[in-house]
Amino acid sequence: MWSSRDAFENDFCPVKDDLLGAMYRANEHGLPQLIASIAPDVRAMLALFCYRRSHLHALALSVASNCTERDLIRPGGRGGSPPFARARSRSSLGSTARAVRGSNGARLTRDASKALHAALAPG
Repeated sequence: MWSSRDAFENDFCPVKDDLLGAMYRANEHGLPQLIASIAPDVRAMLALFCYRRSHLHALALSVASNCTERDLIRPGGRGGSPPFARARSRSSLGSTARAVRGSNGARLTRDASKALHAALAPG
């Protein structure tokens, strides 16, 4: 297992591809459940990972809105503050999950739900 600092510095996704894909495709009703299923330290690393990618920026803000500033600063140093501030200012304008909806408005499908369960399974 890698440390949170290693994940941040080596810039790899802290969750399985299936879970990241399910989050990307989730609608405003399914995304909060997916975010809540992730441990706080991994959630912070995921917010920082997504924040550095323009196509995942909206997802990053949705994830960051469920983190404390301390959670984001721990793996990202000062780089954790901007996503925290942007997520907070954006959430004051409305639900950040709405912005994450896929370009085709996809909902969390049965296949994505299965992928989530597989990604969260121990081992």
